[in-house]
Amino acid sequence: MTTPVDELAVEVLDLPAKDRAKILELLINSFEPKSQAQQAWTALALRRRDEVRDGKVAMLPGREALQRVRARIA
Repeated sequence: MTTPVDELAVEVLDLPAKDRAKILELLINSFEPKSQAQQAWTALALRRRDEVRDGKVAMLPGREALQRVRARIA
């Protein structure tokens, strides 16, 4: 016999990844409220993730990014 939680899990797992990620974020936040700083960092990270997914920005390999940073501060 399946429980309501099992039924909900099946429905959630059928959702697109973007919707599952939103539900996951809501669940995580329900356990421990975040400080304003944590909320700001999370919002920034999610915005940057979306920019990459939407093709608005391109990612660099780590080594290349470090080389660019080192060149700027040298």
